[in-house]
Amino acid sequence: MQLVITPEESGRLDAAATDPVEVLMERAGLGVALAAVRMGAGYGSRVAVLAGGGNNGGDGYVAARYLAQRGAQVTVYALGYPRGDESAARKAYVRALAAGLGVVDLGGPEPADLIIDALFGVGFRGELPEDVLPWLEHPAPVLAVDVPSGLLAGNGEVSGAAFAADATVTFHALKPGHLLGEGPERSGLIEVVDIGLKGGEPELRLCETIDAPIPKRPRTAHKWSAGSVVVVGSARGMVGAGVLAGRSALHAGAGSAAVVCPGAMQPQVAALSAGLLTQGLGTGDHFGIEDVEAVLDYADRFDVMVLGPGLGADTGFTREVVARRSGSLLIDADGLNNLGGLESLAERDQPTIITPHAGEFRRLTGEDATYRAAMTVPDATGAIVLLKGNPTFVLGAEQWAVTSGGPELATIGTGDVLAGVVAAFWASGLNGEVAARSGAYWHGVAGAELAAVRTVTAEHLSYAVGELI
Repeated sequence: MQLVITPEESGRLDAAATDPVEVLMERAGLGVALAAVRMGAGYGSRVAVLAGGGNNGGDGYVAARYLAQRGAQVTVYALGYPRGDESAARKAYVRALAAGLGVVDLGGPEPADLIIDALFGVGFRGELPEDVLPWLEHPAPVLAVDVPSGLLAGNGEVSGAAFAADATVTFHALKPGHLLGEGPERSGLIEVVDIGLKGGEPELRLCETIDAPIPKRPRTAHKWSAGSVVVVGSARGMVGAGVLAGRSALHAGAGSAAVVCPGAMQPQVAALSAGLLTQGLGTGDHFGIEDVEAVLDYADRFDVMVLGPGLGADTGFTREVVARRSGSLLIDADGLNNLGGLESLAERDQPTIITPHAGEFRRLTGEDATYRAAMTVPDATGAIVLLKGNPTFVLGAEQWAVTSGGPELATIGTGDVLAGVVAAFWASGLNGEVAARSGAYWHGVAGAELAAVRTVTAEHLSYAVGELI
């Protein structure tokens, strides 16, 4: 797990540090210098350090001094100079001069093998000064200090122009801007350096492999004790959605899985679903309110119900099932579109996970699909939110970001696969929040590994999940 803290929290930690600012800056600058060495800076390399007048620039002066000691040809191009004789940045500037470093005003781009962007830190607002813009076109690789200049550390937005770094060194913890908006593209490879700060209230937690457990079956497990999942959906024209969810539940370790579909669709579902139980209820090709009782009765023996893959529009069926389902319920796709708002969720007193993408979230809540908006839903409804995207957010008692997936998952049916994986993990004994983030994590890993060898489709993704579990 890596913590993600806001720029405001970062500033609070700096102010609360027991070590002097000069000591923190020395550690930060050393971390930047070491990263520069890993990028090839060494004896004879030409390194251009672009330094602002604040503490970010101070980190740059320290890094410049260390690199010069290794024999690099370092020049600091200053956009303003640190003020206040006792400021840490000013002291770093004076020490750089005393070490014989060349420090000149920032002008047009000069030849360099590496650029260190130490212009602005996490407190940057607005747009880059005109004097900086020509450096954005420099062909040398860029190492950013804390965040690439021009990028807002709080949300990853860019107003005007910004550096596109090959690597970024940040301190103590990631910032939201590294994960959101244009941050992932502009930050490059991100390294978090420990400079001695302590604690901090995380805005988010970044899910890593250790945070994504896979349920293990006991020796005495049987097909009903190993976790059971029932998928309600597969109406006309969307038969495959429910089958993908059910099949993925099996690949993710569920001992048994079933697809409940409208009666007229059962022959099609059965033809696609070797290994799955199938049950057709009612006589039509879509569920109606008259089918609620039969669906609930059939689903009662299953640990987790997935409501929505291929469900289609309805006239009250979804809301009635949500209200009356006794037991764990994952709501996806048309299950969310048919809710008509959050009120139905708030009335449930049973464990619930919702898995909206951005459009479904907007329809459900009337708000833009941001993690901050989604953070309010668990308190308002008791439901865990898995907000699909890049990154994906899992929000409940804790707030997690999952970055294992990529654009290869932007294909029809992969959300149905995710619903099945999360449901299987949940049914197999993980609590809802852990099942949601773990399922999202391994779903993303499977997509990335599959994309390395072939185009990702939902069907192949389902099998790829099974190869990992």
